[in-house]
Amino acid sequence: MEQRKKLGEIFVEQNILSLKTVERVLSIANRNGRRFGEVLGEMELITPEEYAGALAIQYNCRTVFNFARHSFSRQLLDIITGEVALENCIFPLKLDEKRLALAMADPAMTRIVENIAANNNLTIIPFIAPRKDINAAVCKHYFAIDFVEPAQKSVLIIEDDKLILTMLTNFLSSGYHVYTAMDGLQGYKEVISKKPHVILTDKEMPKLDGYGFLDALKNIPEAKHIPVILISGTTNADVEAEAFAKGFFDFISKPVKELTLLTRVNRAFDYSEKQRYLFNN
Repeated sequence: MEQRKKLGEIFVEQNILSLKTVERVLSIANRNGRRFGEVLGEMELITPEEYAGALAIQYNCRTVFNFARHSFSRQLLDIITGEVALENCIFPLKLDEKRLALAMADPAMTRIVENIAANNNLTIIPFIAPRKDINAAVCKHYFAIDFVEPAQKSVLIIEDDKLILTMLTNFLSSGYHVYTAMDGLQGYKEVISKKPHVILTDKEMPKLDGYGFLDALKNIPEAKHIPVILISGTTNADVEAEAFAKGFFDFISKPVKELTLLTRVNRAFDYSEKQRYLFNN
């Protein structure tokens, strides 16, 4: 079996990166247990399109870009659920008899491709696409929401009480771009489309409560590390301890004080930034 060309080698051959840059980024990626391509993207040394193009060369696939604007039949979309598409960053492009053209951000994810092929008796033809293009298509065609490029400093507030939601928004709007949702399910969709840096969620909400929302968030690869702060009207120590045990970044009891909120959100934002640039440490 022919060995695949390394990404760094491809970028050097295309005069996108110098050999010295590749060596330095590889050292950073290895030191922090990160993938080479992800580190390059986060450092903005390559564009998403350049990364997709290099992966296509590495795996001998074709590329596809900006396909969210096209229409796709319900029969095609039903081959893969929206949740599976989102979790694995894939999108069905075209079905031709028993051949399914599938957009993928990561061609190394062979297990999901094999499962789709076996469950539907299909041959999968992979196309490499940037994550942002796949996310835009998933948002539009599965969830009927628009994908928005993340704001510089953004916070999502999920709260079903309109008065509290307005109050929290007013507290934060001077320093952050604030997105809002009035239940956990709507909040989940906002995360998919907006990718906020920090999330505040009430504990008790309709459709999907704070705990259920956090569990659902863990299925979104790009959202796993977003710090989520739980807000609750129940203030005993057991509730707070349970929140931390379930994986919430922080806990705030009601009534929420402005200074407390700003301090906790600022700390969560600092954490979010450190997570993003962890490989530089």
